[in-house]
Amino acid sequence: MKRKEVKKQNIYQLLLAIIIIVLINYVSSFKFFRIDLTSEKRYTISESTKELLKNLEDVIFIQIYLDGDLPYGFKRLQKASKEIIDEFRIYAGNNIEYEFFNPAESSDKKTRNEIFRQLYEKGLEPTNLQVKEKDGAQSQKIIFPGAILNYRNKEIALNLLVNNYGKTSETNLNSSIQGLEYEFINAIRKIILKKIKKIAFIEGHGELNENEVADIAYTLSEFYSIHRVKINGQLNSLNNFPLIIIAKPDSTFNEKDKYVIDQYLMNGGKIIWFIDMVKTNMDSLAYSNTTIAFLEQLNLEDQLFQYGVRINPNLIQDLQCAVIPIKTGMIGPNPKFSPAPWLYFPLIAPSNSNPVTKNMNLIKSEFVSVIDTVGENKNVKKTILLNSSKYSRVVKAPLRISLDMVNNLPDEKYFNRSYQPIAVLLEGKFESVFKNRLTNEIISNNEINYKDTSVNTKMIVVSDGDIIKNKVKYRGENVIPYPLGYDRYTKQTFGNKEFVVNSINYLFDDNGLMNTRSKEFKLRLLDKTKINNEKLRWQLINTLVPVIFIIIFGVFWNIIRKRKYNL
Repeated sequence: MKRKEVKKQNIYQLLLAIIIIVLINYVSSFKFFRIDLTSEKRYTISESTKELLKNLEDVIFIQIYLDGDLPYGFKRLQKASKEIIDEFRIYAGNNIEYEFFNPAESSDKKTRNEIFRQLYEKGLEPTNLQVKEKDGAQSQKIIFPGAILNYRNKEIALNLLVNNYGKTSETNLNSSIQGLEYEFINAIRKIILKKIKKIAFIEGHGELNENEVADIAYTLSEFYSIHRVKINGQLNSLNNFPLIIIAKPDSTFNEKDKYVIDQYLMNGGKIIWFIDMVKTNMDSLAYSNTTIAFLEQLNLEDQLFQYGVRINPNLIQDLQCAVIPIKTGMIGPNPKFSPAPWLYFPLIAPSNSNPVTKNMNLIKSEFVSVIDTVGENKNVKKTILLNSSKYSRVVKAPLRISLDMVNNLPDEKYFNRSYQPIAVLLEGKFESVFKNRLTNEIISNNEINYKDTSVNTKMIVVSDGDIIKNKVKYRGENVIPYPLGYDRYTKQTFGNKEFVVNSINYLFDDNGLMNTRSKEFKLRLLDKTKINNEKLRWQLINTLVPVIFIIIFGVFWNIIRKRKYNL
């Protein structure tokens, strides 16, 4: 082939390649597609997320406070945040706008502190980092790994960093990245919400009072309308509430109230039960060395049994437990207190197998019982949400509880009742507890049509009322609630609030958004020991092998060209 013809053919090939590239870009501007080759489908967002984004009516502006000189782990979080929002923009178009901002950018300390204060008041939680300077010195750096979303004069703060107790920083960062799609899309769902749903805390049976659920009620009030309702046998008292919470009652439910709750469920209402089947008073141990745990008479056993669960008259002891202060001596006239493990306060490690509990912190419980799943209703799906640890055991009530236990812990071999259920999710069509047993008292004044089988609905049953209860401090006439899950003795905040909020979001979620919390990214960490031992070897391989390969390729390519054009 002549040189002129070769040149002409190369020009044709170049023009053809340019035309093909232009056509591909033109077609792709109308039709978007992407192939996700990652094993965990890292870059594939859920259909429910896509649907919500496509239906946005106005611009959501997201300001993300992850910029500047960040450690590698937070750069990963920054990059992942950018990737997920860019993915959102594919479906939301110009209705999603964002920018990254460094709150510590100002060189003026007063200005920086003012920005920090504003972000904290808006709800973003700061993180202190130890940063190694160029001269080798260590310094403190404050960052706010979070975002602020703005939509039509509404604003919502979103913390992006998971900080689970007892987990490594790498694991927490990976959990943060896994949850980005849900955290962002859930915040978007909340900020565009037009109709606020109502939640009722039931009262009238000794349930927790307003102060004892103040923190969770305040948290929920940002996106739900919170009410307290007495049933009083009124059949329509729960009609306007798609979800009710029954939080640690301590007195008997009469049949009329049970009937109202039952028919509320039959008509699609959703319920979260926080039930103590065994009653004990921890405060009494401050004045005496012992107290008695006895059975509650709530008259709810048959109702819960009909729906598919039984809360047993027992208590769980767990070696994975919280601590309480125990008097160990005197320092002058003042008593000396030391922390001691209290087996009746299990610290529950949530499972990663369910979107309600995935990537959650430990949950603190107090005097918790075992839940059994019962019944043969095939229309009800039962999922265990919370378990005790591997090293737990069960003691029957009534029983005497003594502080002497902290000095004489039972032998570990007795803690052989592993993973006892504590919280159960029930989904499906339930049968009425009043089926074939309606009385004249209930039938009279019946204002709603009786149903013996429910529509599809959901409920969650938890065998510990203290999981939703915040501690309260009294200062004169002022009542100051502690954050839900906060332990005054260890200064640690456990995952109780997140569990309650996730449970409510799951029960309300009809579009499947909660399933985005099930996404899991594999944490592929390098072997640090191998890196240190084989550092030089891998440096030589990475620097010399590519160069040698290019030289060999160049030599062979030259030989081939000479032979080709010398013929």
